[in-house]
Amino acid sequence: MANFGEMTGVKQWAALLAGFAVLTAALYYTVFKTQREANVAAQSRLDSKLRENAELETYRPKLAEIERQLVSLKQQLEIERRIVPDEKEVDNFMRMLSGEARKSGIEIRRYTAKPVANREFFTEVPFDVELDGPYYSMLGFFDRIGKLERIVNVSGLLVSTTKKPGDAKAKKKYDYAPGETVVATCTATTFFSHDPAPAPAAATGGNAAKVAAKK
Repeated sequence: MANFGEMTGVKQWAALLAGFAVLTAALYYTVFKTQREANVAAQSRLDSKLRENAELETYRPKLAEIERQLVSLKQQLEIERRIVPDEKEVDNFMRMLSGEARKSGIEIRRYTAKPVANREFFTEVPFDVELDGPYYSMLGFFDRIGKLERIVNVSGLLVSTTKKPGDAKAKKKYDYAPGETVVATCTATTFFSHDPAPAPAAATGGNAAKVAAKK
């Protein structure tokens, strides 16, 4: 083969063009094609994100309303927790009753806890309560109890005069103030919420077969 310098001008140009063509093809299939494919993939990801943003943009006007609903739900949950707490809060319950008694001008002499009763979504926590004071103050106390945020049920109410506290099943006779006229006993029940207990697991096929065989 003749050297490049020995070629005529036309052949030299032809060789140069052929070399450039080979170099261009090599660059296309190695660098340019790879970069082009990367650009296409990046553009595809960008288009996908733009579509997602466009879909989410439709929710922007609703965002403020959703935030208001969340605030409202949180307020409702807080109110419900005050009405029916998540825990027993026995101390707070007794302080609450004692505070309403002081405001009404009566005396609570005794709290006696009774067995709790578990329900599906809540638990009842009852107390036997013994109290005394002026008649109308006693009425005011029960009226206050009925208006509390926290649910308190009063049942088994017995009322008698301070001269015969035993008729109301009071445990003992106290040194009553001159203005006190009645003695009362009742059951005050408060409540606290809890998650429902999980249902018992169903018997497996093997266990069911064993039970049937025993029968």
